[in-house]
Amino acid sequence: MSTRLALPFLLLLLGGCASAGKPWVELAGQRYQVEIADEEPERQRGLMFRDRMDDDHGMLFIHDFEEPLGYWMKNTRIPLDILYFDSQRKLVAQQRDVPPCSAGNACPTYPSGKPARYVLELNAGQAARLQLENGAELGLSKNIPIAP
Repeated sequence: MSTRLALPFLLLLLGGCASAGKPWVELAGQRYQVEIADEEPERQRGLMFRDRMDDDHGMLFIHDFEEPLGYWMKNTRIPLDILYFDSQRKLVAQQRDVPPCSAGNACPTYPSGKPARYVLELNAGQAARLQLENGAELGLSKNIPIAP
């Protein structure tokens, strides 16, 4: 291959590799690019202080073990759907259209009610649009660590 052809080919190849590395989840046939919160400081910060999130984006929280969880919207400025999944990545609880909260520590908690290990936050209305029912399975890209 000539040098003149090799450079564009190499750039195309590297561009494809860069986009392939972004983590995503798939739910009810819809793919969402996600940020991962798998350490306590990231889980505590979550989506605080954000003014918007693209419709095809979300945040995936990965917990160390499965247990009943409760999330709140402290300092969160966008309404969200909070979706709770067990260790097998089956949907076990949904909190839909959760409003933003600027009341600090007085913000209410939205519980899972059942043990969960993964929590997916999407823009409010996504769960209704997908017609999600408990038992739906969450698919993960290969670069997202699967909890044992």
